[in-house]
Amino acid sequence: MSTEAETWTTLKVLTWTVGYLTEKGVENARREAEWLLCEATGLDRIGLYLNFDKPLQDGELAAYRSMVARRGKREPLQHILGNQEFDGREFVVTKDVLIPRYDTETLLEEAVRQAPQARTVLDIGTGSGCIAISLAHRLPQAQITAVDLSSDALAIARLNAERNNAAVEFLLGSFFQPVTGRRFDLIVSNPPYITRADLDTLQPEVRDFEPRLALDGGVDGLDAYRALVSEAPGYLEPGGWLLFEIGAGQDKDLAGLLADAGFGAIVTVPDSAGIIRVVGGQWHAV
Repeated sequence: MSTEAETWTTLKVLTWTVGYLTEKGVENARREAEWLLCEATGLDRIGLYLNFDKPLQDGELAAYRSMVARRGKREPLQHILGNQEFDGREFVVTKDVLIPRYDTETLLEEAVRQAPQARTVLDIGTGSGCIAISLAHRLPQAQITAVDLSSDALAIARLNAERNNAAVEFLLGSFFQPVTGRRFDLIVSNPPYITRADLDTLQPEVRDFEPRLALDGGVDGLDAYRALVSEAPGYLEPGGWLLFEIGAGQDKDLAGLLADAGFGAIVTVPDSAGIIRVVGGQWHAV
């Protein structure tokens, strides 16, 4: 986008940006250009369309140019805007947390379906806190505990809990270590599940900007699951549920791990695209 003195109207800016972002390999370039322009101008999308012929002010154009340059380098849109919606609520996101995905709402829905009366809930690897905070609203009777290995991630999760008026206990540590001696009615986790060989093939937005700690699942993508499944029985109440988000094609392996560990009532749940996204089981099924 030229910095020379010329008139950049809303429509002209959008048209240029769509071409630029498309050239850089950004999917949904038109929609993303509109979101960035909404952020720069303070208008909503309808406002943009009603002001196609309006020139941008210098400050708006400078802010927009900076955001477009970042997106052209494939920095995630959510990092540029600073937030992402999940389960109808807005969550702050930074480079320190995995960006909440719509697919993860499948895990949330299954948790509420299987354990609607849960009194104690544990979220392992909470990241932004989106699952724990959403469960705090969905299961108001429950005490929600969330664990993460990253202190930077926990700082974001605490901020999100405050902004979304959710009572969640956040603890720093690896897997079950911070909750030694406690038992839960429901344990949920969206652990790292990308195979190490696939890490470098991910989209630049994921590979270069999201925390590797939240992505790297080891050689076969199952390292975290093995550890969690083996330890979970010592932290579940009788009849308690252990539910995971998984990657595409991992459902049979996970179901096998759960069955071998003594879990029953094993469930596999597809996401909106029909891909099995959640696998879980009940401890000492009742």
